[in-house]
Amino acid sequence: MTGSFLQFASPARFYPLAGRMIPWFGWASAVLAIAGLYVGFFVAPTDWQQGESYRIIFIHVPAAWMAMFIYLVMAFWCALSLVLNTRLSAMMAQALAPTGAMFAFVSLWTGAFWGRPTWGTYWVWDARLTSTLILLFLYLGFIALRAAIDDPRRADRATALLALVGVVNVPIIYFSVQWWNTLHQGATISMTAAPKMAATMLTAMLLMTFSAWFYSIAVALHRVRSVMIEREALTDWVGELRRAEGRQ
Repeated sequence: MTGSFLQFASPARFYPLAGRMIPWFGWASAVLAIAGLYVGFFVAPTDWQQGESYRIIFIHVPAAWMAMFIYLVMAFWCALSLVLNTRLSAMMAQALAPTGAMFAFVSLWTGAFWGRPTWGTYWVWDARLTSTLILLFLYLGFIALRAAIDDPRRADRATALLALVGVVNVPIIYFSVQWWNTLHQGATISMTAAPKMAATMLTAMLLMTFSAWFYSIAVALHRVRSVMIEREALTDWVGELRRAEGRQ
């Protein structure tokens, strides 16, 4: 069983598998997003304190969660790349970085629009906001560093070190509302306590979170296929693939 799974560590074997998985995750993401937006914007009740402006959390919170989670996954692939020197691990990390950066940006952007009516300002140098901004810079630094190094294997090692150093920032983001007297509100959903929101609000939040999760998988798989073709352009399996598709 383990041996059959490890065969997909080869780019040549993972490429077609990724192609078959992309439509499933893509459609699942779209269906969940439609359901989540409907429940969040048309079914969930108005918040007694924040009015209608609170509904932006159905985009803001899943984006913030995914920005942190993707960085952890990216760091995991980078660690595997350093320890086992596997090509696919580095490619997966490379494929995840743009999606993580996008979610970090969406988190900050939607948070600013939520903060204006709630806090009276778009931005404060709050511990949660500042550490999330650092997360965005880490993603951008990862992408820029890889683009600056021509040798792919050197780029793999350099970006892996950056990702592993930067992963320290993720728990800082998560626990910042507990460690410091921060303007940002504490966690509404916890693994150890009952949710502090209505069931319909929680349903919309979870639907949007799973949608963002499946979207990330679909996009990362699509991007890693492009990375494979680019980095393995001179290998036999890419040559055979191009001949099969009539491109040679």
